[in-house]
Amino acid sequence: MAKNTEKRTDVNELGEFGLIEHLTQDFPIKNKSTYKGVGDDAAVIDNGKMMTVVSTDMLVEGIHFDLMYSPLKHLGYKSVIVNLSDIYAMNATPKQITMSLAFSNRFSVEALEEFYSGVRLACERYNVDLVGGDTTSSPKGIIISVTAIGEVEKDRLTYRNTAKVGDLMCVTGDFGAAYLGLQILEREKQIYVSSPGVQPDLEDQSYLVGRQLKPEAQKDMIEGFRKADLIPTSMIDVSDGLASEIFHICKQSGVGAFVEESGVPIHPDAEMMALKFKIDPIACALSGGEDYELLFTIDPKDVEKVKYIAGIYIMGEIVEASQGIKLHTKGGNIHPIKAQGWKHF
Repeated sequence: MAKNTEKRTDVNELGEFGLIEHLTQDFPIKNKSTYKGVGDDAAVIDNGKMMTVVSTDMLVEGIHFDLMYSPLKHLGYKSVIVNLSDIYAMNATPKQITMSLAFSNRFSVEALEEFYSGVRLACERYNVDLVGGDTTSSPKGIIISVTAIGEVEKDRLTYRNTAKVGDLMCVTGDFGAAYLGLQILEREKQIYVSSPGVQPDLEDQSYLVGRQLKPEAQKDMIEGFRKADLIPTSMIDVSDGLASEIFHICKQSGVGAFVEESGVPIHPDAEMMALKFKIDPIACALSGGEDYELLFTIDPKDVEKVKYIAGIYIMGEIVEASQGIKLHTKGGNIHPIKAQGWKHF
């Protein structure tokens, strides 16, 4: 019998974004209304004055969440937030979502009602409508797929690939807290598995645990941009780790970046917990993931506008690609930044 010599490439060799690029490279745009296809936080459809922005994400039990410590209401809320974050990253406003679920027979109607109570809370908080979806059975666990739809004027659209040399690099919020919240939850899970009678001790770290279980999208920040008449030169949401998102902007824009360690915001609770876990706080901030903050660049002439928007930090500068992507430490050293955030494969 002849051996099967057909080539087999492991998806890990390409990674998430390499795989997407590989699989979609032979899909040319055919419709004039398709303004932006694959390759950013969301696709863009031209509807005249207003542009429609569309993004889809999946959450898979055992990969993206653990129901041992993720309450179903929190999970419903988070599943909406992670999609709205992509819409805000385009400088757009989300308007609708669709929700599709595949679940096994271990989930009762009451359990699904609890999940949807979180979905409803997110819709109310962010003023979006649930307009459709699908449900089906799954042989194991629960799989969640959400599509978010938003809109924005054409001249306010913001992409990943438009950063320019000389731009200032900015971020919202703080970084590393969600990752450390996950470490606490995982630690307590392992203790419980080995000793079921032991009650979990979250050490009163409500901020860190909350950032993991119930994140928020940057609605107020996008509204702040509009009030300040600020349009970032590029933008991306921080879901897979700050360092990874810096690499995405730099690679797609053909530039490099200098990041000041002192400019990377870290919550005091996160800094203390990182030290307790014997992890460098800046490593948590750069590589942790699931912060759902915004990383964006601005023209230096807009720096005065940024100063009047609370919660924004200027952490670096866009430089020539030949200068690489470097971290300037508080001690005066310069190190290459490595993208070590969440890997989907």
